[in-house]
Amino acid sequence: MKTENQKAWFFVLPVLLLVAFNALIPMMTVVNYSVQETFGNNVFFFEGLRWFEELLNSDRFHAALGRQFLFTGIILAIEVPLGIIIALSMPRQGIWVPVCLVTMALPMLIPWNVVGAMWNIFTLPDIGLLGYFMNHTLGVDYDMTQNPLAAWITIVIMDVWHWTSLVVLLSYAGLVSIPDAYYQAAKIDGASNWSVFRYIQLPKMKTVLTIAILLRFMDSFNIYTEPFVLTGGGPGNSTTLLSIDLVKIALGQFDLGPAAAMSLIYFAITLLVSWLFYTLMTKDDAK
Repeated sequence: MKTENQKAWFFVLPVLLLVAFNALIPMMTVVNYSVQETFGNNVFFFEGLRWFEELLNSDRFHAALGRQFLFTGIILAIEVPLGIIIALSMPRQGIWVPVCLVTMALPMLIPWNVVGAMWNIFTLPDIGLLGYFMNHTLGVDYDMTQNPLAAWITIVIMDVWHWTSLVVLLSYAGLVSIPDAYYQAAKIDGASNWSVFRYIQLPKMKTVLTIAILLRFMDSFNIYTEPFVLTGGGPGNSTTLLSIDLVKIALGQFDLGPAAAMSLIYFAITLLVSWLFYTLMTKDDAK
């Protein structure tokens, strides 16, 4: 009878304890603030679930959450198919493989705040390359500081440029792991390109696509730095995503109780939707 050796857990136990410590202390602080009110000087008043009730009935919270889901939905709808298409078009062997891989990885190496600053300068109506081209060459009234639609298009394009590479690289990793025998069998059977993609490539990419979708959902749903640097949540509140609104409440208004309650609701929504994504995408594997 084969016995399992569990001693390997002793090697990862210090890391688990460190991560748990670093996660639990901030979480306990947030939970503490979410049920209290403070006016400074370390004086707290117990409020119970008041902040949660106010948030769940707040039009401001619902609007920011709706914008957050809209942004994430658009991002996933664009980046996942686009990433798969680019990965399918990349070479599998030869000198161009490292060139394509490095080129794809470059946008992800740029820090988030630098990405926002770059696109801010790039889209300025008078001196930005894109802004000047749109306004003076094409004659399109493009000004993301005044036009909500232009602001939305800009933050979506910025995120697509920054993070589609992640989907590309993961999809490419799944594609190169497919043995040549599969393609040879499909060629002998006279399978079309669509059939090869549907029955060979897509199933083999399912695991990496699950990872890509989960990562892109969690990152886009919690995005803050890039849109804040680019638009500041404007014009008006048109691009004030839930993450930006949370920081405004916590640091701008210094309402620590409502901000802590919003953080916990935000965290719960992220976990719930991620779990739903994972469950739906792996239900066939469980069978």
